[in-house]
Amino acid sequence: MASSSTGNTRKAPFKSGFVAIIGRPNVGKSTLMNQVIGQKIAIMSDKPQTTRNKIHGVYTTDHSQIVFLDTPGIHKSQSKLGEYMMKAAESALKEVEAILFLIDVVDGIGGGDRYIIEQLKKVKTPVILVMNKIDQVHPEALLPIITTYKELYPFAEIVPISAMNGNNVNTLLEQVVKYLPEGPQYYPADQITDHPEQFVCAELIREKILHLTREEIPHSIAVGIEDMKVQDNGVVHISAVIYVERDSQKGIIIGKSGALLKEVGKKSRADIEALLGSKTFLELWVKVKKDWRNQERVLKDLGFRHE
Repeated sequence: MASSSTGNTRKAPFKSGFVAIIGRPNVGKSTLMNQVIGQKIAIMSDKPQTTRNKIHGVYTTDHSQIVFLDTPGIHKSQSKLGEYMMKAAESALKEVEAILFLIDVVDGIGGGDRYIIEQLKKVKTPVILVMNKIDQVHPEALLPIITTYKELYPFAEIVPISAMNGNNVNTLLEQVVKYLPEGPQYYPADQITDHPEQFVCAELIREKILHLTREEIPHSIAVGIEDMKVQDNGVVHISAVIYVERDSQKGIIIGKSGALLKEVGKKSRADIEALLGSKTFLELWVKVKKDWRNQERVLKDLGFRHE
């Protein structure tokens, strides 16, 4: 008669923790977040300083769960909103098991990178140097960049990647897990962010405005979801307000005969339907709220917090 034995093999412990993605504006932090999660939860734009909140993205496997914080780009603040963004980025460094310091290998090291390294010297958290956009340079060009950064800071790991194409991202994730402690699964396996759907929908709308408007608009806009409900026929009805600081900006966003606002709505609705998995009716309004970036109450109403 055949016999069976369970043996002495033990299941590997589950590891979990929080990891901050930091870097100067526009180096690809949101692109990396979306690549890892496999779905858009953080907006992408070629305009710097587009991430305003700490976006929590959740990546789960059978053996681990990484909760990523995609922080606002570290920069010199010039408004209450800017101060909020800086505090959000800096506080993230104190809340995590590891830090991913993302750099752009095409641009080379700059004053912003050196400033961030000085901030990193104040914390004891392991820092992984993530060299992004390697698909845009010759491999030999990476060696002097690595040497420069190693002279400035004792990085725990150095991993070259392409966030846009996904090159070496799996290797990066393997390195991150090494620094996580044994811990619980904080979120269900199918959950990819801890932000409410309203927040992500507002961000998707803001992303489309950034893509379709001129340089003077990006930091002058905010998007708030006034109402979001599922109707009897299963269609999700969303009413959103786009806030600007000046009447002239309102005209730009609406566009000639409402053309630009219509395009914002069309592109936003496509992404929102992909996110929600439901047909969506999207209603957009544009309102002027003068100097909103320096008004504490307005910033709080729009969900900006740094505590």
